Amino acid sequence: MPGRDDLLAAALDYVTAHGIGETSLRALATELGTSHRMLIYHFGSREGLLVAIVQAVEQQQRDLLAALATDPDLPPLELGRRFTEQLFDPALWPSERLFFELYGQALQGRPHAVALLDGVVENWLEPIGELVVRLGVPPEQARAHARLSIAVSRGLLLDLLATGDVDGVRAAAEVYLRVFEPR
Repeated sequence: MPGRDDLLAAALDYVTAHGIGETSLRALATELGTSHRMLIYHFGSREGLLVAIVQAVEQQQRDLLAALATDPDLPPLELGRRFTEQLFDPALWPSERLFFELYGQALQGRPHAVALLDGVVENWLEPIGELVVRLGVPPEQARAHARLSIAVSRGLLLDLLATGDVDGVRAAAEVYLRVFEPR
């Protein structure tokens, strides 16, 4: 019998490949080779599973940023470009749509989604803050710049999901990244 982590990984793979839409918990359980009762046991509800999926995607993104940051030969600006570029991959779009859907529900105070707000900004401040310091931002300004970078990234993702204009969003991201070029 698969455990919580295995079910979460399988659900994440499913959502990445197919999106979630209005898929019921029972249908999702069938796709994952488990029962809806096991999903309820581990995640509380369909919505609890969706929040767990979004949190897992967010963690994967932070892990990717950390992995890129360990390359001593990768200049910080290029690191930012590589991290940003992978966000434009259409394979991530279902997860990104789910993120914004649940983020909106959490902001409205819907009980099933409120847990998403825990760390949704805060968990990014340190890793992005470290990157902007490497880009030349004074450490005492790093948190503010990190917060701005998070806002810009999420705004560009909303633009991308609304328009599908990868080239336009890529160009806008490049304009933002150039702010950090040495002068």
